[in-house]
Amino acid sequence: MKLRKVTAASATVFALALTATACGGDNSTGGGSSSGGGKTITVGIKFDQPGLGQKTPQGYAGFDVDVATYVAKKLGYKADQIEWKEAKSADRETLLQRGDVDFIAATYSITPERQQKVDFAGPYLLAHQDVLVRADDNKIKSPKDLNNAKLCSVTGSTSAQNVKEKLAPKAQLQPYPTYSACLPGLQNGAVDALTTDDSILAGYAAQSQFKGKFKLGGFKLTNENYGIGVKKGSDLKNKINKALEEMVADGSWQKAVDKNLGPANYKNEPAPKIGDIKS
Repeated sequence: MKLRKVTAASATVFALALTATACGGDNSTGGGSSSGGGKTITVGIKFDQPGLGQKTPQGYAGFDVDVATYVAKKLGYKADQIEWKEAKSADRETLLQRGDVDFIAATYSITPERQQKVDFAGPYLLAHQDVLVRADDNKIKSPKDLNNAKLCSVTGSTSAQNVKEKLAPKAQLQPYPTYSACLPGLQNGAVDALTTDDSILAGYAAQSQFKGKFKLGGFKLTNENYGIGVKKGSDLKNKINKALEEMVADGSWQKAVDKNLGPANYKNEPAPKIGDIKS
């Protein structure tokens, strides 16, 4: 009889535990609710782009990180409630469509093709394809001056190929695995220039070991509107736009630009008009 009483009590406790679990739902899961009611919010960033989105021993740093942190705060999340997830370029749409992240701030250029798959808030930065050269090099004053120059070509990037095909057909493309690998080559003269978005170039050049050694050409070869990606139809889009407007208005946006990209003499455009999506 005693045994039966204990068993019955255990069954009751077990049933109550199941009920509590069901009622608790996913209150403690990653990917928080859009109202900020969840415990955490999951944000996609780059982990390997200095000045924009980089994972360091001290944490996460860069302009995109600062923008995302500000936005998350306006959505109701403290910095320690943000779960950072790596958003590689090829994975960004999939991460949003599967719900693996709530939003993505990762040098995410707004294009018609991407707008078919995801929605964008912003733009929050207008970048341009440009070139980075040595600070004491005055020979390259226009894209045409890249003819016969050694131009860093990163595997999988179309930027250097675009320059060669459209602006400097005699440019000598030098293959490197990453932009980080290009910088020592640029410093020691193995290459004369490297090219990609000016914001990305500024971020790399702003690293402490390279400060003052490089400069941007200022050529503005293309327009790249960076947006914050959200799942198609998400109500986060309008909320993030409002947060971005506040970031520009209170001066936090410009401070983030100056802190993360300023050391490479990056000259940003006027603050973008939030909600004016151009691709």
